[in-house]
Amino acid sequence: MVNYPLIFSVSLLVNGILTLRSSGLSDRFFKKPADTAESADSKDPLLGDTIKAEQDKVKEDKRKHQELLRKYLVVYLLAVLSDWLQGPYVYALYDDYGYNQHMIAVLFVAGFGSSMVFGSFIGGMADQHGRRKFVILFTVIYALSCCTKHFKNFHILMLGRLLGGVATSLLFSVFDAWLIRSHADAGISSYLGKSFSSAMYGNGIIAILSGIVANKAASSGKLHPFFGEGGVFHIGGYVLPFDMALVALVVCGFMAAYTWEENYGGTSSSEEQVKQRWYSALKNAAIATGNNTDILLCGTIASLFEGSMYIFVFMWTPAMTSITKEETGEENPSLPFGLIFSTFMVCCMAGSSLFSIVAEKIRGEVLAVGVFAVSSLSMCAMVTSNSGTVSFCSMNLFEFCVGMYWPVMGTMKGSIVPEDKRAAIYNLFRIPLNFIVLTSLLTDLTPAQSFKANAGMLGVASILQFQLMKRRSNLVGAKRAERKNAIDDNEYEDSVVVDEDEAGDVV
Repeated sequence: MVNYPLIFSVSLLVNGILTLRSSGLSDRFFKKPADTAESADSKDPLLGDTIKAEQDKVKEDKRKHQELLRKYLVVYLLAVLSDWLQGPYVYALYDDYGYNQHMIAVLFVAGFGSSMVFGSFIGGMADQHGRRKFVILFTVIYALSCCTKHFKNFHILMLGRLLGGVATSLLFSVFDAWLIRSHADAGISSYLGKSFSSAMYGNGIIAILSGIVANKAASSGKLHPFFGEGGVFHIGGYVLPFDMALVALVVCGFMAAYTWEENYGGTSSSEEQVKQRWYSALKNAAIATGNNTDILLCGTIASLFEGSMYIFVFMWTPAMTSITKEETGEENPSLPFGLIFSTFMVCCMAGSSLFSIVAEKIRGEVLAVGVFAVSSLSMCAMVTSNSGTVSFCSMNLFEFCVGMYWPVMGTMKGSIVPEDKRAAIYNLFRIPLNFIVLTSLLTDLTPAQSFKANAGMLGVASILQFQLMKRRSNLVGAKRAERKNAIDDNEYEDSVVVDEDEAGDVV
């Protein structure tokens, strides 16, 4: 039998150690003596002034980063709070309304299909018309989706799923695009990895807290019609988490409107951009992706990993239930799903903290190869093991990799994807991702079959990432060689001038 409390405690301890290390607080206790600016200044005043100027610039960049990160996290965490509040209760609400499994599956397929179709071009519209505007639009669309959950009507619920699919596409593209451009405008692009890591860590905390709060809200009363028996409009029960999400979305929209600056895919929202047809951005994004191997590799890798992640989200519950049945012999074993989910989120947070520690020492492209390879091995362990403990630890290892994936991929996308087509290309990446998820939903794969497919996709992602790593390394090497040649040419020209001057003096 799996000792869930023990594994959660170990995960929490590991996360605490990594968080302490990544935050820099440990340096106060284990700081090594080093040469300071004063010692350099005493030896060479000019060198001391140079060091002081560099330190002042670092302090100013850190101040800019902290200010930008605070603005971003307030809005972003409210957005993901609304998403986490809804996630665990969508299926439960449909089931409580009395819909059978087939009808619920149709609703879920509609949501992912909507994200695949409408999301493919809405990101390009955000690049053209302003990302802050589309963040606010995200809150409006998702809020309307929450409102539809009050109605026991299949067509209204279907509309809600369609709106939710569009909102999900915006959540996973426009926010990142705004953050990357804001870092570039502030001249602090080197801090981008830290920002993604902080966002992922905060996401984990929000997921745990929202699970606790939403569970208490959902269990506080039963779902019932508001206008008497037979009414369509319902309140209470599983609808309450969606009402809480609605409040979070309203606050999120107001905070984005009053604290964020607008930014665009280009230098500005020019008339030429605005006059483009609605599908132009998608067309341009597809052409740019097809003509650039690095973008194509990056997008394929992202789709493979995130597709595996979504399939894992659908399948871990039946997988652990099946293994527990075999180990205990119980027909309907009771599992601590809340504790399991919290353990997953703690491992995710630990992964993002580890990224903050190693990001300055290991290039993101190199780090990603390890992340995908370990993820593939963890899926293989889930398939081959009959032990609940081994399977659960493998699942946590995968979640640890998920925590590292988001900042790694966010940083890679930031350097590979062109700014003027960023949100459009991000949503283009989501087309194969949603296709993978839809295929999984429609083929009724068993957990073992799903994890085998995940292991294969993650193995392919590892190989493609290795190719991308080599391409990016060659690019860096070529740029260094060009820079060195330019420096050598300048030194040669300077030496020729000096020789001519000396020759003139002799004459």
